[in-house]
Amino acid sequence: MTLIDPRPGMAAVMYEVGARTGHDLDGDHFASNLGPPLDMTYREMGVPEEEIPDLVTLFRALYPDVVIPATVALPGAAEALACVRELGGQTMVVTGKYRKNAALHLEALGWEVDHLYGELWSTGKAESLKLHGAAIYVGDHVGDMKGAEAAGALGVGVVTGPCSRTELEEAGAAVVLEDLREFPDWLRTSAGVLS
Repeated sequence: MTLIDPRPGMAAVMYEVGARTGHDLDGDHFASNLGPPLDMTYREMGVPEEEIPDLVTLFRALYPDVVIPATVALPGAAEALACVRELGGQTMVVTGKYRKNAALHLEALGWEVDHLYGELWSTGKAESLKLHGAAIYVGDHVGDMKGAEAAGALGVGVVTGPCSRTELEEAGAAVVLEDLREFPDWLRTSAGVLS
């Protein structure tokens, strides 16, 4: 929920996994709380540990046909990516999503990024961010702010996801924006200070 809104497809794919496996999976709750890794989500939904790998595999297999076509770009996402490039920066996506499926989203929306990393969560994102010297990391979850902090990057929160302004600030966000439409002006104003 930082660059894209996949919620309708995410709910649908989770319900489909439940229907195929006989588990009572709450797709609406899942779609409203995106961020944590899939195995953690299944654990919290009561799926036995030994079944989690198979449910993760099924979810990933269904994802391209169910989630990709139902996903839309969030307002300001394309402009935010373009602004980073305009100012001479590089763009990178560091996500908890399965990398192959994250790449399908980028392709479907016609977006090119310089670097893409998947299956990383919270402070686990730090190594990839540090590898490319990321100065800023934008995210919608407290885990993203923890990842930014661990990487020594400035955490910029957006309240388009499951976390409130207060939650993002308490997790270390230096700046919290309503959505990505505010990002280009903020970046242009801040670029000199951050370089």
